[in-house]
Amino acid sequence: MAPPKAAPALVDPWKEAALKVEEDRGEPVGRAAQVDVPNEVKHYSDNRRFLAIQIAESRKHRLRTPHDFAELVEQIRSRELVEVPALGNGYILYGVGLSATEDPFSHYDPATGDSVPLFQNDAELKQAYEELDKSLEQLNENGKRLSTELRNVSRRDRDSRKRLETELTENRRKIAEIKERKKLLDSYYQTPAKRRMLESEYRLLAEKAAEFTDATYRLDDGPSRKAFKARLLSGLRPAALHVLESVAQSYQSRFGRPLAVTSVIRTEQYQRQLSSSNPNATLVQTPPHTTGLAFDIFYKYMGADEQRFLMAELGRMRQEARIEVLRENRDHFHVFAFMEGSRPEERLIKASLGIVGPEPRQTRPKAKATSRKRAKSRRR
Repeated sequence: MAPPKAAPALVDPWKEAALKVEEDRGEPVGRAAQVDVPNEVKHYSDNRRFLAIQIAESRKHRLRTPHDFAELVEQIRSRELVEVPALGNGYILYGVGLSATEDPFSHYDPATGDSVPLFQNDAELKQAYEELDKSLEQLNENGKRLSTELRNVSRRDRDSRKRLETELTENRRKIAEIKERKKLLDSYYQTPAKRRMLESEYRLLAEKAAEFTDATYRLDDGPSRKAFKARLLSGLRPAALHVLESVAQSYQSRFGRPLAVTSVIRTEQYQRQLSSSNPNATLVQTPPHTTGLAFDIFYKYMGADEQRFLMAELGRMRQEARIEVLRENRDHFHVFAFMEGSRPEERLIKASLGIVGPEPRQTRPKAKATSRKRAKSRRR
């Protein structure tokens, strides 16, 4: 009797594609690869111009940028943005939304930088207030204890006094922070119009979470919230997705592996979060990734031939004025697609230069010591 056939091993297509991205090339990769970087993927002589062009495109088309996840859902529903599959036509989303947190969803006010938590019902709001009050009570008790200890410590014991003073300062900072959070909740949830807005945003997110048939997302569960946020951050405008697919298909056809894409759409709230750890995450008035026209290609695992091919493809598109592109130092190509396949007018670019900031000062190279000595002797 023949032994029963074993069930075929289940293969995760995304993981299989990720392994293809990461596989050993047997040569230097990423920034260690020996490549000549063409001018087409470098900064302009005026570094501000690269960002100014992207701002000009956004202003030209009066693009809406999502402040927070609720606004992102609105743009997805209006089809301004389309979902980018985790494993698409020649590409893989590799770490997109990785920095999303498990924190509850919140309303973000870009004018103040305030994030106001969204609650499902009055019970959740009441629980939030109770947790803040409990934390405040514990901190006040801790402050009393530290103050008593400080009074009882000899003035000669400087180390102990310094430690206690530091702890007291930190305790006061936490108390002030919690009071500000309570004040923020009051300002929104005790104002009827603002409260209705927050309740509407929660409903919008809950309805979107329930729409998916291939995954289940719960707004009351931390890990599930993070996965939902990452999915919402997997979007682009159709014009940018078209460019991505074109580059990815050419790359995969040549090298037999998918193109790794690490970032697509971002909310302004998420952009601000990233800026604390990623120097490439700009905080200008209209960050390119918030427009849905920008995406990042990861070249960390690419050998020299792959990088040369990709730079040639992207450089050609830039010469055709279809995109802007920059080879960044942190293993990425930042690509920005134009809505209508053409660069915005020069007058719009010049107008946007002022938003980016003043032109960098041209520093004169320092004279060599020998030259300075000769000049000094001549003056004598």
